[in-house]
Amino acid sequence: MQPKLIIHGGAGSSLKGKGGLDAVRRSLHAIVEQTYAKLQAGADAQDAVILGCHLLEDEPRFNAGTGSVLQSDGQVRMSASIMNGPQQRLSGVINIAQVQHPIDLAQWLQTSPDRILSDYGGAQLVRELQLPIHNPLTDLRLQEWLEERKGNFSKDMAGVVAEDSMDAEAGRGTIGVVALDQQGQIVAGTSTGGKGFERIGRVSDSAMPAGNYATRDAGISCTGIGEDIIDECLAARIVVRVTDGLALEAAFQKSFAEAQAHQRDFGAIGIDKTGAIAWGKNCDVLLAAYHDGDRIHDTLEAPLGCQVRSS
Repeated sequence: MQPKLIIHGGAGSSLKGKGGLDAVRRSLHAIVEQTYAKLQAGADAQDAVILGCHLLEDEPRFNAGTGSVLQSDGQVRMSASIMNGPQQRLSGVINIAQVQHPIDLAQWLQTSPDRILSDYGGAQLVRELQLPIHNPLTDLRLQEWLEERKGNFSKDMAGVVAEDSMDAEAGRGTIGVVALDQQGQIVAGTSTGGKGFERIGRVSDSAMPAGNYATRDAGISCTGIGEDIIDECLAARIVVRVTDGLALEAAFQKSFAEAQAHQRDFGAIGIDKTGAIAWGKNCDVLLAAYHDGDRIHDTLEAPLGCQVRSS
């Protein structure tokens, strides 16, 4: 089967300036190109998803891994999950610190009887695996937190992209990868630094079926306001509809129409077993790019709504 791939680097209110848009486009396209090459070389979907998440977590402009936002106490806490569609198995970590790639812990937990760990359990796993200590803090994220502290954290969340040329108002940052490999297997992975400035202990959607879900039939990764995603159980809702026989496009359209009625604010990306690639957004910007088997496309200047590129 011809592999398919879609990734996202978050969602938000706007891209400020052409320079910012072009910089994000270059980053996303480069990551798609490198990850898709792995799929073309015969890698399975899970290995490709891990690579894509690594590259996104290492890109400081995205809110995951290095470049994650700070919580209200000035600490970086990250969450991630991976869901293997053929095995219908979710694993993940919640609010962990001082690791370079949270998605690696989620991958290791795929074979564990205890598949989702919170902060203390995640820290213990880091020690058991003897992973090197990594500080994901960047100067831009620290300055962002210091400025917001002056206003006693009046914003609900931090900026979508850690870059001076980007609009920091109403940003929603997460990264995600959904891949279909040559064997027809679908895997979804999602990683985030949270929404920024949040109450200590707040849990995002990224390590839940609400924000990251897959079966043999489809896989979805979400980004946006985590509480909205959780309330809609968005990823699982779309996938279950596809599994029950609805076309991917129809599942996106129906789920986003319901969400619009509730004034939700988020985006989602997905692939189904036929190779159809889909994305949708209720917010202004979805930082997504994909490879349809012929070339790379992106959603940076796309209008509101849902779109599907058929196999």
